[in-house]
Amino acid sequence: MSDLVPAGKRAVAKQASDEQRQYVSIVIDGQLFGIPVLIVHDVLGPQRITRIPLAPPEVAGSLNLRGRIVTAIDVRLCLGLEKRSADQPSMSVVVDHGTEFYSLIVDNVGEVLTLPASSMERNPATLDPRWREISNGIYRLDEQLLVVLDADRLLDFARTEAA
Repeated sequence: MSDLVPAGKRAVAKQASDEQRQYVSIVIDGQLFGIPVLIVHDVLGPQRITRIPLAPPEVAGSLNLRGRIVTAIDVRLCLGLEKRSADQPSMSVVVDHGTEFYSLIVDNVGEVLTLPASSMERNPATLDPRWREISNGIYRLDEQLLVVLDADRLLDFARTEAA
């Protein structure tokens, strides 16, 4: 059957199936998530965050990143999870969204995972609707599920406010 496909087309098909994607792995409330490595600007330890009056609850405040003011987003609240306790440590993943940087506050940051694009699956129907809204799909890893976050949808406050 593959003999019927021109050699050039076979190479393109093989190249597409071999495509790899890289994600910075993060953990929120014990669940593994991935953020595309190409939009990650920085990974930070605990930061001093200044509260912004009248901001939506998921906006934790702002922080100073080398002289630049960055809006900090509590991803737990975006996912409908309980707020982190004051004594629980956190980390920040600074992502590029349009012309702005945002700090995504998470429980922990892991390693960079390189996964085949062909292994990514659609979101299961049983995934929480809030999670489906901000996810591009999932990967089934050996012992756990990796939910791929779509930072553009996560940070789309105009859409969220209208909903």
